Amino acid sequence: MKKTLLAVALASLFPVVAFADVVVYGKANVSVQNADEAALDDSRVELVSNASRIGVKGGEEVNSSLKVIYQFEYQTEVDDGNGSNNQTFAPRNIYLGLQGVAGTIMGGHFDTPTKVAQEKVDLFNDLEGDLTTIFKGEIRASNVVQYTTPTFGGGFAGSVAYVTEENDGTFKQNNPAGTEPGNGISASFGYTSAMFYAAVAMDQDVEAEGVDLVRAVARVTLGPVQLGVLGEQYENDNTGVDEDGVLASVLWNITDKWALKGQYGQSDVRVTEGETASIGLDYKMTKAATLFSYATKVENGLSPMINTPAVINPNYRDDTYVGVGVDFKF
Repeated sequence: MKKTLLAVALASLFPVVAFADVVVYGKANVSVQNADEAALDDSRVELVSNASRIGVKGGEEVNSSLKVIYQFEYQTEVDDGNGSNNQTFAPRNIYLGLQGVAGTIMGGHFDTPTKVAQEKVDLFNDLEGDLTTIFKGEIRASNVVQYTTPTFGGGFAGSVAYVTEENDGTFKQNNPAGTEPGNGISASFGYTSAMFYAAVAMDQDVEAEGVDLVRAVARVTLGPVQLGVLGEQYENDNTGVDEDGVLASVLWNITDKWALKGQYGQSDVRVTEGETASIGLDYKMTKAATLFSYATKVENGLSPMINTPAVINPNYRDDTYVGVGVDFKF
């Protein structure tokens, strides 16, 4: 059973409480990048905190076949200390649940099965090349109850999440005018082994009522090379949108320390003719610390101007990012 210094400190402050299976974890990911963005018609150097976070997780055994589990994870901005809402800490994955031989059931605010299904295919996750630039379905939902099966058949498992219709739920702000919030369902089913991963996932009414999404993901490891692909179909009955997209990635572990990676995606899901291409080089300094570099290009097919050549379209993208950073996990 892993104990942390924080857990020991808490136990010393509250000796009558039994702290079981308490783990403090997190990561600090910071990069310095040159951002050349078309909407700003300018380039600048900036320090960026890339989803840095800290969390506490653990649980306690009820009996030999049942355990209470929990997680409280928060994002913090290493660069300026404040997020978009002037918060030092913003909630990420938070839940309380029960884990047993029949599977895991939990409730809270956390990533949907569809988001989790991307696994490690997105090699530039949380950076400018993140698949969220051209895809949808990357939702961290509120007021969710989820069931996950135990692993069976040598690597199969599935999850289904029910997003409740509470007014402070996931899609209150996304719900189209004139419609009422409903209940959303997100589900996934996949197979995982040391060399191969594949999954299918779907969202129904999670982003908003009348919005459906299907995602298929696969990853294969061939010696030092990892190949990944993700495809997505998106339908919005409120707007008549029916679009799709695909993303492919490749990771080459040149040595135990060095890794070269590349990624390309094309999608009309989030924006017309959206494209993203990235290349990066990682150096693993220690087991916990990685020095990384990247170059990313993000484009779309929107008009660069609105009404007159003097007014730049803020949604038009022909952006280039080049950066270097450090990722430290603890």
